[in-house]
Amino acid sequence: MSAAPVPAPVPAASPAPSGPPVSADGHLVEMRDIRVSFGGVHAVNGVTINLRPGEVVGLVGGNGAGKSTLMKVLSGAQVPDSGAIVIGGDVASIHNPRDARTYGIECIYQTLALADNLHAPANVFLGRELVSRAGTLDDPAMESATRKLMHRLNPRFKNFKAAVASLSGGQRQSVAIARAIHFNATILIMDEPTAALGPAETAQVRDLIRQLKDEGLGIFLISHDIHDVFDLSDRISVMYHGQIVGTVDRDDVTTDQVLAMIILGKKPEEVTQEELEALHASG
Repeated sequence: MSAAPVPAPVPAASPAPSGPPVSADGHLVEMRDIRVSFGGVHAVNGVTINLRPGEVVGLVGGNGAGKSTLMKVLSGAQVPDSGAIVIGGDVASIHNPRDARTYGIECIYQTLALADNLHAPANVFLGRELVSRAGTLDDPAMESATRKLMHRLNPRFKNFKAAVASLSGGQRQSVAIARAIHFNATILIMDEPTAALGPAETAQVRDLIRQLKDEGLGIFLISHDIHDVFDLSDRISVMYHGQIVGTVDRDDVTTDQVLAMIILGKKPEEVTQEELEALHASG
């Protein structure tokens, strides 16, 4: 007599990210020789940058330096003219944001892209809603999953029924982050996450970023706030006129040296004392 069939295992629901695939040199993702041009303007010109698990890389530069365009390439919002994205040691094929998500890449934009008229659970599952056996939206399941996720991210969050338009800036960031990581993202792009936030909300978002880092996520942090960059980043990559000036360990440089990289487009060892003093005088 044949054995009874073994039921298929039920997949676990959105565990915290752990053990993402890395390359032989420990990189979660590496962007190699990325080039993007708009007409005759080289917005990104031969940029190579990488990210490790559990690391925050601050990506800084003046307006028009190319940092947002570079991250749009990684998130699938911009197709590069040439170059390669390597994830877990293999070349990735990313042509749109949906492709990027299949590789565990999520982007949290400065505008957050939340639906202001919907509550937190509806935003977390926006476009990826859970459906009951009857074919209707499974609101209880989405709320339950959102509550569990928020308990992990921000235990003080209680406004699950309120439209996100009524939430504070820090709470809205929590919702955007929850949406990004619920579907097991391992690479996060955060664009100006503390812009327009007050001190208390800024501290809350910084704590969230540290927690995500501790959970093993890799984070590219785009910010104009040099204090955010130094407080949160392990390494800092500076762009200038579409190119990488250099990538430095945060503990090996001063804020003045990074500002010189941003403004002058020079590596720390190339900047003279006179140039640093001139920057101080102009600031």
